[in-house]
Amino acid sequence: MSLPDTMRCVPTSEIKGAAGLHVVTEALPDVGPNDVLIKVQAAGINRPDILQRDGLYPAPKGHSHILGLEVAGEIVVLGSEVTSHKLGDQVTALVNGGGYAEYCVADSGSALPIPTGLTLIEAAGLPETFFTVWHNVFQRGDLKADEWFMVHGGTSGIGTTAIQMAKAFGAKVIATCGTDDKCAAVRELGADVAINYKTQDFVEVSKEVTAKAGVNVILDMVGGSYIEKNYSAASVDGRIVQIAFLQDSKVEINYMRLMMKRLIHTGSTLRARDNETKAGIASEVHQKIWPLLENKSIKPVISKCFALDDIQSAHEFLESGAHVGKVILDMEL
Repeated sequence: MSLPDTMRCVPTSEIKGAAGLHVVTEALPDVGPNDVLIKVQAAGINRPDILQRDGLYPAPKGHSHILGLEVAGEIVVLGSEVTSHKLGDQVTALVNGGGYAEYCVADSGSALPIPTGLTLIEAAGLPETFFTVWHNVFQRGDLKADEWFMVHGGTSGIGTTAIQMAKAFGAKVIATCGTDDKCAAVRELGADVAINYKTQDFVEVSKEVTAKAGVNVILDMVGGSYIEKNYSAASVDGRIVQIAFLQDSKVEINYMRLMMKRLIHTGSTLRARDNETKAGIASEVHQKIWPLLENKSIKPVISKCFALDDIQSAHEFLESGAHVGKVILDMEL
């Protein structure tokens, strides 16, 4: 395949906010020996992109200044040492940047085949959320069948994924949301309990539904005042996994509950992890989760697609909180 010398893409800007995002033309990225070059058909838009856009979440040193952490498309170049893929393969990949572009480089270990029956649009919404949920809920949180699991932000990309994965592995699920309509949406995805955090106290409700035992695993992307509330809602030997701070990462807290309940409060970010670690997560997701996608036990939830030229509107839509599931860039629009 003859490749162009340049591509359209959306790099970071010195101007903060969605207004600073613009499509430009740049050279195609270099392909390392363990990389693949993907002709992108679709790319996921995620909260970390907004943070990076505003200068709060820079790309790891040496990685692309172009936004975007997940893509789906066709492999058009193989690195000299890649044996796990072939030219023409359709894949979805977790990347350290570069996704908002017509071509994107990915480490071959973080690129997986498209699950049978899924479109490339659907597949573009898998890596960031499915890798994150698997690592944090199941590897770090050690969620088991019949345990109670709670996720804050139930209609986010992470939330819709976590609800379905937890249910698929036999857990009982509580999801918090900001409207009654969103509560209805998470129930349709399998949540046993939906809590409107604007009208209900999630600590009180979680204690009521668990017969005062508390929640075994909590996935939190809010932080701030939620941290101490999570300690109250958690069970003895509960695990709380922090993956973001929509409120604040700096809080004053009484740790007595952490001691008395023997809680584990952990957290992680995937982007800074080495390629070997991410390839290991990808391998487990491929083995454990891809079959569930293929037999329709779980599904990617796509809220809305945007054209690359509409990137400002796409970010504004994600920031509005109106979405249920993933927001996707469709390069063919």
